[in-house]
Amino acid sequence: MKIEIITTTNKELKETGFGGLKVCNGIFDSIAKMCYNVSLNICKTEEDLENIVKKNPDLVVLTVKYISPQNEYDIWLSEYFSHRGINFTGSSRDVLKYDSNKISAKLNLSSKGIKTARHFMAVPGQYKYANELPIKFPLFLKPINAANGNGIDDLSFVTNFTEFNSKVLSLYSTFNIPVLVEEYLDGQEFTVAIISASNNKLIVSPIEIVLPESKNGLRILGKKAKNDNLEKLKSIEHGEMKNKVIKLAVDSFLALGVRDFGRIDIKANKKGDCFFLEANLVPGMTFGSSYFPESCKIEHGLTYDKVIQLILKNGLNRVKNTS
Repeated sequence: MKIEIITTTNKELKETGFGGLKVCNGIFDSIAKMCYNVSLNICKTEEDLENIVKKNPDLVVLTVKYISPQNEYDIWLSEYFSHRGINFTGSSRDVLKYDSNKISAKLNLSSKGIKTARHFMAVPGQYKYANELPIKFPLFLKPINAANGNGIDDLSFVTNFTEFNSKVLSLYSTFNIPVLVEEYLDGQEFTVAIISASNNKLIVSPIEIVLPESKNGLRILGKKAKNDNLEKLKSIEHGEMKNKVIKLAVDSFLALGVRDFGRIDIKANKKGDCFFLEANLVPGMTFGSSYFPESCKIEHGLTYDKVIQLILKNGLNRVKNTS
């Protein structure tokens, strides 16, 4: 089996995928242990991608969603390789949009009866008075497409119109896209790693994310908490809650049409009702800290190498089924 790993050095990407070059080298090492013919490629241009196609690999491991050639449009890797008949890991371009655009995922799932937090979008100056807002305070504000907690901090939690306007302006000025405004959920936070296994079975790994309290008594999973690894990851202790989290995550995974693997983020309110937050379809894979491999370790005792083996398995099976 010939496997090509693809990453990029573009530091402007808002969506970081599996992680940087160090993470990709770790993935390379894991695959090499499986005795496959594997190469790691840093692709910056379409010519770089054309060189991968010429190698005619059995599987391409996509560690990012797209590359951004200088002064050109983004090239979405799943779409690029799909059009050229090259087998790749992860979901199609049509499904990856649910990762990049959180609103589209929420609308899709809401239309299928899956619970998501009530939400709307906002830009500076759109609302003149507090009574025009579709949802009452408190509210939670974040960029519509940012990953890794970008744009999220204590000021994301707003309780009045002045705070609302200030955060909308700040986020819009930084990211230049509409702001996602959600009802504030005041319960536990969860994430669920899901891997498609053989015979249409799923390996489901739910965990709770416990955050330290900020100065304001809030527990917010923002950029600083993620960068500093301040959160604690643990098994979900309450059986009924765990079952609710698993059901919501699996229903969301299937309804969105996710292929191979993905991570579903969920949050509860104080009543214990669970709501879909977002889908991470090229999730972080940093050894020892990223939620996806850590979830698999906590719930099933899987090593990092085993997790990499499992997320490749469906892609490798596609080769066997077509040969």
